[in-house]
Amino acid sequence: MKQYQVAILGASGAVGQEMMKILAERQFPVSELHLLASARSAGKTVEWRGRSIVVEEARDEAFAGMDIVLGAAENDIAERFAPAIVKSGAVFVDNSSAFRLDPDVPLVVPEVNPEDVKRHRGIISNPNCSTIITVTAINALRRLSPIRSMIVSTYQAVSGAGVAGLKELEDEVDAVRAGRSYAPKTFAYQIAYNVIPQIGGEQCDGYTSEEMKLQNEGRKILHLPELNVSCTCVRVPVMRSHSISAQMVFDRAISVEEARRAIAAAPGCRLVDDLDALQYPMPLDTQNQDLVYVGRIRPDLTNENGLCLWCCGDQVRKGAATNAVQIAELLIEE
Repeated sequence: MKQYQVAILGASGAVGQEMMKILAERQFPVSELHLLASARSAGKTVEWRGRSIVVEEARDEAFAGMDIVLGAAENDIAERFAPAIVKSGAVFVDNSSAFRLDPDVPLVVPEVNPEDVKRHRGIISNPNCSTIITVTAINALRRLSPIRSMIVSTYQAVSGAGVAGLKELEDEVDAVRAGRSYAPKTFAYQIAYNVIPQIGGEQCDGYTSEEMKLQNEGRKILHLPELNVSCTCVRVPVMRSHSISAQMVFDRAISVEEARRAIAAAPGCRLVDDLDALQYPMPLDTQNQDLVYVGRIRPDLTNENGLCLWCCGDQVRKGAATNAVQIAELLIEE
């Protein structure tokens, strides 16, 4: 089997570290792995597949000879190095939001629109984590009938804000239990024993940037340019795995049983839907794996062509690192 030279841009962060883990788990054919990060992380040694890899400072010349670059850095870093990556001849699979809505850059969830990979011009974007989880859950239903509109609420784990989010929740729980005060640093308010109904800054008519991603990215991934989505994003005191409630309106009525059969057979999904037996998707069950669990499928009582569901998925893995590695797998299949 052909081997590939792979680099991870932003290798010192949570998603970059998860990408290393996923590459090993899925036995991606890597001849050399280059770990690129900021100057302050350069020189550190990381163990991977029984070998020691020294973290390098991200520079334009670091991409020479690479076949695939997995991006796990912020927008400014992605924008800074994208021209050098493309010029080197590598394909940049970018997890930032910098290029997601660029009409010349495919936005890909492999279970949903794998064919879009073929349109790349050197850059492929990884969608937002909640978008990935949602479209994976609803894709089988979209194939039964076009989706016209959605009302969505996301319940997003603190790890969506990185390692700092995890630490803040842990430290706040300890402080509250001990009766001590704690000044939030990562979130605007205390997240322990609380929910915060804002993720992202305001962008349009009171909707935040995070909330608009589901509509704007969903339209592109599902090839439904007229899709309307009203979304509310909420930060919840959960360590890992995002949960999503979705109400969808279709061109035609889809029965609950029809929907269950379609989701049970859908790639990337696991049907967990037995209310009497208390079986439904939950964050604790979905963390540290790559399937999107889907359940609580029921008729929409406000629209005869509507359905409601609940889904959960690990946003660090399927919502970021695994999806990027799956895109890389599509590339080498080509």
